[in-house]
Amino acid sequence: ALGFKVFNTTMTASGVAMRCISATTMFAPAISRTNAGSSRKVSPAKISRRSASRATRVVVRAEEEPARAKGPSTNQMLVFVPPHPLINHWLGIARNAMTPPAIFRSTLGELGRLLVYECVRDWLPTFTAEVEGPMATAQVEMVDPGQPVAVVPVLRAGLVLLEECKTVLPASVTYHLGFVRDEETLEAKMYLNKLPKQFAEGQRVLISDPMLATGGTIVQAIEECLSRGALVKNIRIVCVVACPTALSVLSDKYPGLRVYAAMIDEELNDQGYIIPGLGDAGDRAFGTE
Repeated sequence: ALGFKVFNTTMTASGVAMRCISATTMFAPAISRTNAGSSRKVSPAKISRRSASRATRVVVRAEEEPARAKGPSTNQMLVFVPPHPLINHWLGIARNAMTPPAIFRSTLGELGRLLVYECVRDWLPTFTAEVEGPMATAQVEMVDPGQPVAVVPVLRAGLVLLEECKTVLPASVTYHLGFVRDEETLEAKMYLNKLPKQFAEGQRVLISDPMLATGGTIVQAIEECLSRGALVKNIRIVCVVACPTALSVLSDKYPGLRVYAAMIDEELNDQGYIIPGLGDAGDRAFGTE
């Protein structure tokens, strides 16, 4: 058995239901949980916003994190493959060799938006507030802009995954990492590093890379983040297609890591490409060879 669990995630009335879908992985019982994004203690004096308009007044009431349901174990890596028809639809377009670069690029953007939505479902820091609406006062929960997610796209194609993500990442800051693969050794070499010297304590880090093939590039990206103070438990990976080779490497090195993928393809060819995969996602997105 592999050292990670693969979950098929679906929405229920009470939150997220997750169940294992891979017969080759370590199985876990079905579990349910509600949105478990953390909420920091907020001072009403600091967050309250008032104006002449009743519809725009926001007053923070909560002083502590709401009760949250217990999530899955963090002592091993978890892989989430959301069974969403739109994810399957856009994946089909991305797999088509006849898809032109402009459409392929927008397709990766749509896949990125859907996958990031799943990734941050239980992860974004929030605060509880009271707003005055047109009809009555309402209790609301909002994403905390004071704790932006650090987004780390692996260039080039990792940047494309984030092009449509502003609506699902309302508070974020972007740091770029650039890698190029040696076609003979299949090893990744870094040519750009725009990470901060040190991440803030508890910083959430989202790394995007469309393809997890051998695992070499994503391991280097994670190590760069860890060397700057990030913790494995606060790092999440978003990709389009992953291969068990890369997932096994990640599982061995980073217990507690979470990976979100549209699909897991089982095979790598001699050139290190995932089969059937997407081909070279960077070249296809930017129309280069």
